[in-house]
Amino acid sequence: MNPSTRTHRFASALRAAPLAFALLLAGCATHLIDRGDYLADTTHRAQSADSRIRFLVMHYTEIDEAQSLNVLTTESVSAHYLVPENPPLRDGRPVVWQLVPEAQRAWHAGVSEWQGTTELNAASIGIENVNLGPRDTPQGRVWQPYPPAQVEALVRLAKDIVTRYRIPPTRVVGHSDIAPQRKTDPGPLFPWKTLYDAGVGAWPDAATVTKELAGRAPDAPADVRGLQQKLARYGYDVATDGVLDERTRRVFAAFQMHFRPRDYAGAPDAQTDAIAQALLDKYLPDVAHEAEPSR
Repeated sequence: MNPSTRTHRFASALRAAPLAFALLLAGCATHLIDRGDYLADTTHRAQSADSRIRFLVMHYTEIDEAQSLNVLTTESVSAHYLVPENPPLRDGRPVVWQLVPEAQRAWHAGVSEWQGTTELNAASIGIENVNLGPRDTPQGRVWQPYPPAQVEALVRLAKDIVTRYRIPPTRVVGHSDIAPQRKTDPGPLFPWKTLYDAGVGAWPDAATVTKELAGRAPDAPADVRGLQQKLARYGYDVATDGVLDERTRRVFAAFQMHFRPRDYAGAPDAQTDAIAQALLDKYLPDVAHEAEPSR
């Protein structure tokens, strides 16, 4: 090749380079995120990753809506959502308060544990429901019900969250489930069955509970250690030493408040044992009969 031909081709390549570079940028422009001082190219996505959000935790506020908004926005406690007692409607849809972006951590769970995960704040979305909780009267403890409009809004919100983040049924829990030694919210009147019917959370099948009772009277005594083991497998932070102390009773009561709210005294009875086994059979069959070490 003579020198003039080589020079001509080199000049043509230089003229084409900007066009090629522009086409390259145009091809990946949709994958570029402008972060000010640099660009992040998201063309390649790692397969080994999952969502930060793996649990949905339900609460009640114990104070009214105005007080709840004040506390949850000015003090060292927060939640992602606050559902009013009577949510306003816009275009026929209920309006709930979102106080913390879902991608950020809210301070709603405190010291907590579920299915071996501690500090649930870092891995959950928290929903506060405006509800005054328990009130002690001369006739005994009375719990405030959850109004239908509030339940409807909660169902829509919770269903959206579990769908988007693929949260398994056994990871939709109450504050009392993840911190049974110090919390009772969302209480025995919380609409767990209504949520389940809408596709949110877990619930035992009645036929399986009957089968697991195996002819026992519902209030017949159950083996303490056996029930402890079942609840530990399901997710509760509970000892499996067979000792019916106050800590174990609180765990039994939290479970009953969730799945057998007519009686949540914390007694280890046959119906509670049957419900626990029915839940394991339905949702966690791979661990339903594994040995649980004492602790």
